Amino acid sequence: MAAEPSLSQLQQGCEALDIELNSEQQTKLLSYLALLHKWNKVYNLTSVRDPAQMLSRHLLDSLAVLPYLSAASLLDVGTGAGLPGIPVAIASPQTAVTLLDSNSKKTRFLQQVKAELGLDNVTVVHGRVEQVSLPKFAIITARAFASISDIIDLAGQHCENAGRLVLMKGVYPDEELQFESEAFRLLDVVSLRVPGCEGERHLVRLIKDKGCAPSK
Repeated sequence: MAAEPSLSQLQQGCEALDIELNSEQQTKLLSYLALLHKWNKVYNLTSVRDPAQMLSRHLLDSLAVLPYLSAASLLDVGTGAGLPGIPVAIASPQTAVTLLDSNSKKTRFLQQVKAELGLDNVTVVHGRVEQVSLPKFAIITARAFASISDIIDLAGQHCENAGRLVLMKGVYPDEELQFESEAFRLLDVVSLRVPGCEGERHLVRLIKDKGCAPSK
């Protein structure tokens, strides 16, 4: 049976990312991983089965983007098991985080996580991103959800003017960066180092310019 990640392992990962969390936040993050591991056996929430790999490939991978997600409101599109939304909500209680997914099993899991961990800043929405009625958000995140062009087309409507799309990618998405959009322009591409993860990690940031036509 795989061992659960320890508090010291989480602390070491946070130190490597230069992220400071209090003891309550650290406990909630480990509780979230425990819930993810438990529910994954039945609900198949993630292909990662080993809790130690969940720590690096899910938790630390999500926390690595935290410095780029400072905003009052955030929409996590195609959040799945709550990544990066749940770790961000725990680490940034001042941010109102909305988790959106079209899979009802996954949104049921997220409702359970919200209730058990007391995450008052989290809202769970079941639906398709192009169909749901939502307020505008300062930041929209997506992790392994779709191409940059598709995310702009599907989720751009939910982004406020001067808001940002913050998209988590693996290898440098050279071809995807050739997108065309009247509403969004590329801000930058950030290379990330995630403790315990050997593969490449990149963050693509786009900004919605004021005065541009909204994405359809």
